[in-house]
Amino acid sequence: MKHLVVFILGVLAFTCNATEHQPKADLVVSVHKVGDSFDVRASYSVPMNICNAFAFITDYEDARNIKGIAESKIISRTDNKVIVERKAKETVLLFPLEINTTIEYTEISNRGLNFEQIQGDNKTYKGTWRLEPQGSSTKFVYQSVIELNSMVPKTVLEYFMKNSIKKRFEAMAARASLKAHAPNPKCA
Repeated sequence: MKHLVVFILGVLAFTCNATEHQPKADLVVSVHKVGDSFDVRASYSVPMNICNAFAFITDYEDARNIKGIAESKIISRTDNKVIVERKAKETVLLFPLEINTTIEYTEISNRGLNFEQIQGDNKTYKGTWRLEPQGSSTKFVYQSVIELNSMVPKTVLEYFMKNSIKKRFEAMAARASLKAHAPNPKCA
């Protein structure tokens, strides 16, 4: 009986610990193939105020901490326009996939941003991030259209888009949840 109680307490402690380190973010991700493009939509909620949420999505260089992003650096910033060079590296079913892009972001203070590839390996990459206040949380809403330009077979690219993109958003939601406990100095 003593061993059973210790076992149950251990399972409860593990469950509580896992829940503490994996905050519920109500993540929803959808990827739909539309012709040669992919329509990607995602959303997640984090207990973070709108100012900290905006600081999070506009911390372009922090993107290097997301699996698959090898490099992300700001090239220029003028008013609400930011140019960012980004390199993504993935292996998709044994095929190496490297994507280099230069993206122009247009920031909409405390509401979100619009983005579009102005140079790079994709045929098309553009979309939006929107921030929706929800009480003491913020809902992050992402939408993009991506048309990859790769020698990797289209079926492999479709597999990647439908299976790996969700992991990226899971990582972003987890990173936002971690940042929620360390408010940004810009929002003090």
